[in-house]
Amino acid sequence: MRAVDVLMPAADSDYAAQAADMVEDYRAAFAARGMTLAPRPWTAGPGDGAAALALFVWGYHIESARWTAVLENWPDAMPLFNPPTLLRWNMRKTYLAELEAMGVPIVPSWFGDADATSVAAAFSRFDTDALVIKPQVSAGSYRTDRVRRGDPVVPLADAIIQPFLSAVGEEGELSLLYIGGTFSHAVRKVAQGGDFRIQPQFGGATTAITADPQAHAVAARALAALSHPPLYARVDLIRLPDGHLALMELEVIEPDLYPDFGDDVPGKLADAVRAVIG
Repeated sequence: MRAVDVLMPAADSDYAAQAADMVEDYRAAFAARGMTLAPRPWTAGPGDGAAALALFVWGYHIESARWTAVLENWPDAMPLFNPPTLLRWNMRKTYLAELEAMGVPIVPSWFGDADATSVAAAFSRFDTDALVIKPQVSAGSYRTDRVRRGDPVVPLADAIIQPFLSAVGEEGELSLLYIGGTFSHAVRKVAQGGDFRIQPQFGGATTAITADPQAHAVAARALAALSHPPLYARVDLIRLPDGHLALMELEVIEPDLYPDFGDDVPGKLADAVRAVIG
């Protein structure tokens, strides 16, 4: 049996117990293919496995400098999924501007320090009465706020400001999951109860869907623009007021692959890893 390190939250992290439970969903599939999963806190750096998965590095956004150091010092001899270069690039949401420059439609975004002046300018720029403000390095709606005209603005350095899109509570955010370079399945995540966040801890509802051709086309364009093909990825799309789908986020660091909503997701991931490490 070949060991595959699974990079996990720090042992004292609030995320540790939940991540440990979710890893169990993958053990049997990997074992059936001759691999064991060896959980290891990402803060400990590389272990001695045949490869490593970064799928559960929850909390990296709170210690982004430390996570960057881990990636920069990752040994070339140990495959890391996804590759360190791609993971570093995906940390900061300014990657959206790079993808837009390559022809990928994104949610309109402004990058910089959020304060009363920049927020007022964003209201005018996006011609909207509500904005979403979040850190450029963020996960799970960390420090994400919705502000309306006249609301006080809490200053935030290195922010991304976007128009609030009512679709989050209507059609929802559409997520397409890819494993081993191939489309696997899709889900819809809808904010509930007047909230604007789609995560389950905020009441969001998730259901399986059949993605339409437009969703597949936008997702394929985003993935094709990446510098390295990801072993796994989640492409989050949302519908703009003009009816077109746009990229909300392309997550290749630690996306929930929603194994309960797809066909043999753990098996697909194990096959993809085994295809690389032999």
